[in-house]
Amino acid sequence: MKRVGVIGAGSWGTALALLLARKGHEVVLWARRPVHASKLDRSRENASYLPGFPLPPEMVITSDLADVAEAELLLVVVPSHGLREVAGALAPHLSGGGPKAVVSAAKGIENGTLRTMTDVLQEELPPEAGARVAVLSGPSFAREVAADLPTAVTVAAQDHRVAAWVQEVMATGSFRVYTSTDVVGVQLGGALKNVMAVAAGISDGLGFGTNTRAALVTRGLAEMARLGVRLGANPLTFAGLAGLGDLVLTCTGDLSRNRQVGLRLGRGEALQAILDDMNMVAEGVKTSRAARDLAARHGVEMPITEQVCRVLHEGFDPREAVRELMLRPPRAEAEFV
Repeated sequence: MKRVGVIGAGSWGTALALLLARKGHEVVLWARRPVHASKLDRSRENASYLPGFPLPPEMVITSDLADVAEAELLLVVVPSHGLREVAGALAPHLSGGGPKAVVSAAKGIENGTLRTMTDVLQEELPPEAGARVAVLSGPSFAREVAADLPTAVTVAAQDHRVAAWVQEVMATGSFRVYTSTDVVGVQLGGALKNVMAVAAGISDGLGFGTNTRAALVTRGLAEMARLGVRLGANPLTFAGLAGLGDLVLTCTGDLSRNRQVGLRLGRGEALQAILDDMNMVAEGVKTSRAARDLAARHGVEMPITEQVCRVLHEGFDPREAVRELMLRPPRAEAEFV
């Protein structure tokens, strides 16, 4: 049994806390808002984000980061735009070398700095903890993990021993964990697939067929790999769980928040109205801008990302965006850079 801290009490953080508690670990779940933590503690259910799954009585729920500081494993499961603030607030509580591993389960790229989530953690946490940062990603809807349905994910760390230890702690009969040392590739796969899911949703919302969706998924994967390789990732990562696996899930699954945003945009709803109606974050909205900026910085062509960004942030007509994609100059499919 390990002491595990889960920082973030949204749907994904709650599902991971449940997974680890069921395995027999001592779990502390941190919620940012004290009123949310108090409600969870009283009701023993996360009715706002993951209803229908009772929280075991032995799970500790808190809004004080000091309560997770002694954990052997820390899972950071907060929206990407809030990660730096939370990591900075956590840092003073870590002492004695910190946890054996700090795992980012957030999927995004920080706007402005264009830093990955592990970059942010390494910049904000003490050096000892920063050296043991890892990332968890893969096709994993929170509700299905909470329901104990078979799921496979990847955990990546620069030090394979860290990834292997996290694998041992988290793996169960229904939650299979693979290891990797491609921290860049696993993170970019998890972040960029959300942008492609918005695109797939827009296509379906416009009434286009499965041909169109398949083309978007395939060419979206090419964009993801193109940027990843330019940034030092292993191209094979994008054929794996954190790449193709998560891409297919979020582009086709009805539980995908990013796909739902795209669907509603394609049907003519305004973005702000869609976001106001959601109580959870659709990471692809913010990530689209960061991904476009990151691609421009490194001279990588990402036409789907560019059009999604225009639709989301510049009010561009989705049908015109599709038309521009289809009328791009002809090229060979295998061109990679």
